[in-house]
Amino acid sequence: MTEPSKIRSFDVAPLIGTAVEADIETLLSGDHAAELRELLERRGVLVFPRLHMSKEQQLAFSATLGEVLIQGSKQVLNISLDKNENKGAEYLADYFKGSFFWHIDQTSEDSPCRASLLGARNLSDVGGETEFANTYAAWDALPESEQRTYEGLRVVHSLEAAQLYITPEPTVAEMEGWRKIPTKVHPLVWTHESGRKSLVLGSTASHIEGRDLSEGRMILTRLREWATQPQFVYQHRWTLGDLVIWDNTGTMHRALPYPFDSGRLMTRTTLKGEEVLA
Repeated sequence: MTEPSKIRSFDVAPLIGTAVEADIETLLSGDHAAELRELLERRGVLVFPRLHMSKEQQLAFSATLGEVLIQGSKQVLNISLDKNENKGAEYLADYFKGSFFWHIDQTSEDSPCRASLLGARNLSDVGGETEFANTYAAWDALPESEQRTYEGLRVVHSLEAAQLYITPEPTVAEMEGWRKIPTKVHPLVWTHESGRKSLVLGSTASHIEGRDLSEGRMILTRLREWATQPQFVYQHRWTLGDLVIWDNTGTMHRALPYPFDSGRLMTRTTLKGEEVLA
């Protein structure tokens, strides 16, 4: 007789997001890693309410799901706009302002990170919710005529495009710094190894290769607006101790604004990319 699963799950929105109930010991065992990975790919976002994992446990759990990336010199990264929370790396507080705009992580790489895990350590009294948009579902819902139009288009992604949302009148030094990260050209439509397709959009998307600049930006804006309609979006309202995992290859995400000095602090672990964006 098969032993019943020690994890329970229920959907929190029709097209994206599933809450998972399990104790820390069960998750650290790795016995349910394959089950959780399948659920993550299918649902885009997994929410573990009030789990209260330590940083060490978050890292260990992440390692059961995939290869953990080193970010800078760390595998567990503090995410905060409060410079008091980023001692020794105060510049990160300014960089993290980009989290307020819809984006996919690591579009500067051939293989963007597979997923990220975010643990809530301290919360702002106001704002700070995180939203996720299912770019698989957004693609699937497009009319076939539009799908035919968009397949084959290639988009230039750059750090500069994303940073201009934050600093629309940069200095030359700022632009030179952004341009140290090379641009990357990706398909607008990612055909995954599974055969499924998703849209590759967000704040790093500068323009469409070979298209008039104005026309290309209108396409990117139209698709971002399409993909972030309420039916494709899950908004997570954080409570202390929550852990959230999102599939970076099939979702976009953003944080809603909150006071910079609120002390809001998240810890993030990131799983290495597993397939080339093609």
